[in-house]
Amino acid sequence: MEDRTVILTTLNEAWAAPNSILDLFLESFRIGDGTRRFLKHLVIVALDKKAFLRCVAVHTYCVALTTEGVDFSAEAYFMTPDYLKMMWRRIDFLRSILEMGYNFIFTDADILWFRNPFPRFFEDADFQIACDHFLGDPYDIQNKPNGGFNFVKSNNRTIQFYKFWYSSQAMYPGYHDQDALNFIKFDPFITDIGLKMRFLDTMYFGGLCEPSKDLNQVCTMHANCCFGLDSKLNDLRMMLEDWKDFMSLTPRLKRSLHLSWRVPDKCSLEALIQYGSPANNAHAQWYGSPANNVR
Repeated sequence: MEDRTVILTTLNEAWAAPNSILDLFLESFRIGDGTRRFLKHLVIVALDKKAFLRCVAVHTYCVALTTEGVDFSAEAYFMTPDYLKMMWRRIDFLRSILEMGYNFIFTDADILWFRNPFPRFFEDADFQIACDHFLGDPYDIQNKPNGGFNFVKSNNRTIQFYKFWYSSQAMYPGYHDQDALNFIKFDPFITDIGLKMRFLDTMYFGGLCEPSKDLNQVCTMHANCCFGLDSKLNDLRMMLEDWKDFMSLTPRLKRSLHLSWRVPDKCSLEALIQYGSPANNAHAQWYGSPANNVR
């Protein structure tokens, strides 16, 4: 984009396979309200060779990002060692994007885009992030963020923040990046560097943890709080079907019917019980990153 903003997502072979996450992700841009134009700004970061080959077959802008000695091609289950390596590799990669002078929207590939998100972003924020659970105040650091969707401006504050975030894995071994963020967001370092952090309203940036209630307002929907690729695919397909039904209505009916999502369906919070973070399983059931998420 003109302001050096790129849209980034990462995926591996499991999510890039035909009729899997990638196809649904790209379809949402094509059928969303004014979102098709963002495809020319979307860079897909492939974590393995097969994901890269599949990417170049269906999309224009693909980058290969590999990690020596690590195979990211298989489905990575929530909180396993491979999952943690992928999450922290992503944070380090995003830091490098900021150092190159690019702003970015990072979006998990299991997030469907239905409207232009930029009007819902805060102009004065350095770092703004979607939530599993939004408490009503975008300034409240008690909000429960989800690292699967964020808009970050490139400046010295965000570069320092991403370095600090990445280094926090040593302070919180066995935790993923999102849990670490929930710890470090209270750290005085954030205030010291002057980082302006904002939390995005689930009315516009919803998910299965806390769905957006109004299809007239929703920008994105995330298949979070969901364990298992098959369950995730089922609920993503249902979201696309619900959106198509909504878009087929007249403007008057869109405003008057107050339609909502049929999801979550096969995705359920109960399935996350045994996959919580080491310190607090109950917390992770509700606020944790999506299970087997490759992000």
